[in-house]
Amino acid sequence: MRYLTAGESHGPQLTVIIEGMPSNVPISIDAINEQLARRQKGYGRGNRMNIEKDEVHVYSGIRFGKTTGAPITLVIENKDWKRWKDVMSVEDNVDNKDKRRVSRPRPGHADLNGAIKYDHRDMRNVLERSSARETAARVAVGAVARQLLHHCGIDIAGHVVRIGSAGTVPTPDIPLEELRQRSEASPVRCIDKELEAKMIEVIDKAKAEGDSVGGVVEVIAEGVPVGLGSHVHWDRKLDARLARAVISVQAFKGVEFGIGFEAGEKMGSQVHDEIAWSEDRGYYRKTNRLGGFEGGMTSGAPIVVRGVMKPIPTLYKPLKSVDIDSKETFDASIERSDNCAVPAASVVVEGVVSWEIACVLCDKFSRDTLTDLLDDLAAYRRYAKEF
Repeated sequence: MRYLTAGESHGPQLTVIIEGMPSNVPISIDAINEQLARRQKGYGRGNRMNIEKDEVHVYSGIRFGKTTGAPITLVIENKDWKRWKDVMSVEDNVDNKDKRRVSRPRPGHADLNGAIKYDHRDMRNVLERSSARETAARVAVGAVARQLLHHCGIDIAGHVVRIGSAGTVPTPDIPLEELRQRSEASPVRCIDKELEAKMIEVIDKAKAEGDSVGGVVEVIAEGVPVGLGSHVHWDRKLDARLARAVISVQAFKGVEFGIGFEAGEKMGSQVHDEIAWSEDRGYYRKTNRLGGFEGGMTSGAPIVVRGVMKPIPTLYKPLKSVDIDSKETFDASIERSDNCAVPAASVVVEGVVSWEIACVLCDKFSRDTLTDLLDDLAAYRRYAKEF
């Protein structure tokens, strides 16, 4: 499977085309909109979340509530676009083309690098596409993938494990449904009430100082069969694909699985997961320090992946930059922004993880129809248990 997104932050819409989804997968539009709404929530979000309520419109590939096997077209309108029609005009008939022109690149953004790469003297051409607004499209894609995974017995949930210096929530040993409920009940998607309060304090302090704050999110996937991915080719290792997907989310700078970087501090006997067998479960791991992966393939244990998000670089106490016209030093330009988007980012990471797992499922098993896929998957699960 594959997908393509298009659209700018202040353009009329975001558009997604998904190709390769099996036919006859039941798709709920309400379920997609629920994920889009989750992305817009979270303590620390900016005023744009009060302007827009993201909703998806489907223009192809789904009929009578099920996929047809044809490409799926999803559109998410930007309600704020009417204020930006002249600024984002497609036609070359606008009198004041310098309106809202950006000549002062913001440190930490794509502005200057993209302007040099694509020869833009107005860096709005860069920031409009590099904006995290694009993640709404990827949440919609992930929401479609999640509905396929649901029928395959795979469940995914995420939460925030760290914001700034507030402390870290360890990987919880609770059912995913409980994790989901506790996370959704928290304004910062933290399942620990004590740390939740500290996270809110950190966000408030950063906002008061005109600063921003980042953090760490964790996504857990259960029910994933053993052997997804490959040890044969570097680009088919599933953990590598997931790492690329998480890093591709705007502002993410690091990824780890299981105990992650902590493995570099421990002895091998404290890192690797012992293998056991029982008649009921077949092969299983006694621990899950490696986060559900060995040799680039799933081990059958839950996938545990974490990503670290840097603080948002748009600051209301701007850093210094250089004007590309005058070459003089100025305070960096300010665009409307959040001061903490970590809770929202956890929803985005759930989406990209869902998509990658759905892709490898469709790579391994027959995917023309949902029935074919489920039959192959059931037979494979029996084979793996009896191996």
